[in-house]
Amino acid sequence: MSLTLTIVISYIMIALAMAFYTLVERKLLGYFQLRKGPNKVSLMGLPQPFADALKLFSKELTFPTLANTTPFLMAPLLSLILALSLWHMYPHFFPSFFISFGFLFFLMISSLNVYSVLAAGWASNSKYALLGAIRGIAQTISYEVSMILILLSPIICKMTMNMNEMVSNEMPPLFLLLFPLMIIWFVSALAETNRAPFDFAEGESELVSGFNTEYSGGTFAFIFMAEYMNILFMSLLTSIFFFPVKIPIFLCVFTLLFAYGFIWVRGTLPRMRYDQLMSLTWKSFLPFSLSSLLLLTPILMFYS
Repeated sequence: MSLTLTIVISYIMIALAMAFYTLVERKLLGYFQLRKGPNKVSLMGLPQPFADALKLFSKELTFPTLANTTPFLMAPLLSLILALSLWHMYPHFFPSFFISFGFLFFLMISSLNVYSVLAAGWASNSKYALLGAIRGIAQTISYEVSMILILLSPIICKMTMNMNEMVSNEMPPLFLLLFPLMIIWFVSALAETNRAPFDFAEGESELVSGFNTEYSGGTFAFIFMAEYMNILFMSLLTSIFFFPVKIPIFLCVFTLLFAYGFIWVRGTLPRMRYDQLMSLTWKSFLPFSLSSLLLLTPILMFYS
């Protein structure tokens, strides 16, 4: 009973964090573009996320006549379930349960995310949605190989796959050598979460809205929630792997800084071409991550 209550409270807190992160993003993007963000709802627009949620979940749920109904409705739910599952790895100092191989759990869940995109695009029976899904699958294969190789260096340095132990262990003196890898990891995280400048699966300029073109109301809200929960989790993961600190408040501060970076990049950079992403991942990230693993690992193991 206590475990169920803990999980429910955690999910509510994650949903609230996601909701207010969307408000922060809209506010910041407004000021980046020399305009005001949401400021009409009550006090300075603070209840805006609740108004958005009420609007989305009260809209009529529509779907194409020729759509495959069951996978069409299950894909957004799968996406949300996977996003919530990742948060079980949050490094609590008094966890309700332990995940010894948290890194492997993250890889499994992040690999399964592509199936929700594929199901959403294919089941919609729409050319735009299918093209967006195919793009999402192709870019996932491209950057996840180098992403895994990037994370192997801090894991070998820490000698553990448990998130709690990564935070509690002391950093070796040469941990700063991982800073270039952190930059590449952050770029890969942008692609992982379909964020600008790598939002090809949701390319508004050429694919209407990509794999979620035919979604509206509550189903679109599930996809939207899952995306922003993943952004916050990738920010947390960046803090755990590259800035591990024992003090929980510092972990939250680093997480918020990286979450701000996602918004900053979206407000600054235009969308890349699709072939440029393929070239970047296969010709730049993969060789760099492999060479870094071969060069840094012996040094870090010697000093750890």
